[in-house]
Amino acid sequence: MTTTFLTLNDALQTGNFTVLRDVAAPDFREANTAARLSEVFASIPKQGFDLTVVALLVPQISEPPAIDPKTSMLRLKGFFPGQPLRLDFEVLYQPVAGRWRLYGLSLRPTASAPAPTAAIAPPAAAVNPAAAPKKAEPAKK
Repeated sequence: MTTTFLTLNDALQTGNFTVLRDVAAPDFREANTAARLSEVFASIPKQGFDLTVVALLVPQISEPPAIDPKTSMLRLKGFFPGQPLRLDFEVLYQPVAGRWRLYGLSLRPTASAPAPTAAIAPPAAAVNPAAAPKKAEPAKK
């Protein structure tokens, strides 16, 4: 899966979507020209997400990978974490000659939820009974 995203990143960086198209499944190639892929994915860099990070980040899978029994396609769904954006994805791979080939790819940069912040409390003061203030004694008459 990382290879798919790195190939897409190369296409976005160079403007050449031919390799992404050529390594995909035959049905994907027939349905998409390199020019069409360029148009489809043009919004990703415009939205501020740099796919270079996929080489470093571990994708978070939001649903278990599943193979559709009717089509034999593998579906992966998840996201790459990031701040201020994360990249939600869904990828479909088709088995072709013993290899999984890209059949479908959906990407959506999404605003990340802010990381939870932990309140930092000052350390509890150690109570030293000897140093504790003495209670006021009633005045003697």
